[in-house]
Amino acid sequence: MPPEDRFVPRFAAEPPQELLPYGRWADRLREEFLAACLRIADEVGEPGEIVWFPDRTWGGRTYVPATVRTDARLELYGVVSFAPAVEEGQEPEHFAATADWTEETVEANPDWTIDLCEEVVGGWRGEAGNVAAMTLVWGTPVVDRVAIASAELAGLTVDQCILIENRFTLLAPDDYRGDTLDVLVFDGVGRELARESLYTEEEDEDDA
Repeated sequence: MPPEDRFVPRFAAEPPQELLPYGRWADRLREEFLAACLRIADEVGEPGEIVWFPDRTWGGRTYVPATVRTDARLELYGVVSFAPAVEEGQEPEHFAATADWTEETVEANPDWTIDLCEEVVGGWRGEAGNVAAMTLVWGTPVVDRVAIASAELAGLTVDQCILIENRFTLLAPDDYRGDTLDVLVFDGVGRELARESLYTEEEDEDDA
């Protein structure tokens, strides 16, 4: 086989290991996430019910993304991360959480085919000093019959996730050697149903 043109990490994160948070575990994560929301300086309104997304583990930390709507018609989004237990009976530790808000909701954008959020959680140093932004991407497809989501960089699949309750989480290298991520969704037999870039056309033009 010829040498690889794009030398980047593929499938770097562990696939989801747990069900979506519920019960006391959901309460613990909710406490961390809402504390991060309270640190937002802007007036964002009262949050409603949190929507959790599948967990992904990379670099010794587990990431659980979340979104929540507020009564101000905004969306809060962010990630709760922690160091997972290494032995049975131990509890996760070293919790951290981030949160931000947006007024760009799926209801206000009928052209969206996938509702996406993202957050950079680290970096990966490649050849010739190039650095990839290791990016957590989570969301829900707007189209029907979706079974699998994947992340693609310059035509190369770099991560994949089976949907859980119509939600997915990906962790993949982005913004590397001028290439940026696309998110694709497929049905159960591998037919592509939709794709979205993490960047708007204006952002792509600025990068160019």
